[in-house]
Formats: sequence, structure tokens, C-alpha cells
Amino acid sequence: MKNNMDKIHSLLGIAMRAGKLVSGEDATMLDLKKGKLNLVIVAGDASNNTKKLFNDKTSFRKVNCVEISTKSDLGMSIGKDSRAVIGIKDIGFVNKIIQLMD
Repeated sequence: MKNNMDKIHSLLGIAMRAGKLVSGEDATMLDLKKGKLNLVIVAGDASNNTKKLFNDKTSFRKVNCVEISTKSDLGMSIGKDSRAVIGIKDIGFVNKIIQLMD
């Protein structure tokens, strides 16, 4: 039985292939400012500056921001190098991820 973190990583991979996800600080920030994101995921081992920046920006824009996993795990789950920040566009993926986190 997969644990919920594995399921979340799988969902991130599916969202990536479906084009419902942006990764990296710059791309995520850009889409956040355009109002395209429904969830921002920040890696637990991201820098404090990064965590604060995305917590501030997401709360200002009333977008959920969660801190999970590590940069290398987030990157691996979407088939890329390590990623400190991932933005999810699709509300269906967002709801499923939040459900798995509870």
C-alpha cells in the first residue's frame, strides 16, 4: 500500500504530463501573479526566504500554500532536477492533494 506522500508524488507526475503544473520559483511566481494557480507547494528544505516569499504572496492572493516533501523528491516526481516550488493550476488535482494531506 502506497503512503499518501507517494500518492501525492504520483499525482504531481500526472499533473506535469497533463500540463496542469508549473515548477521553479520564477515560473510559479509568474503564474501566481496571473491568477492561474490554485495551490503552491513549497519543499520542506527550501530556503526560509523562499518559504516566506511564497507564503506571503499566496496568502495575499488567497491561494493555498503547503509545505511538503524535499526539493529532490518534488523534482523527481515531475521528472526534473530538484524543485523548491511547484504550482498546481487544476482544481481537481488540488482537491485530491489536499485530501491526501489530511
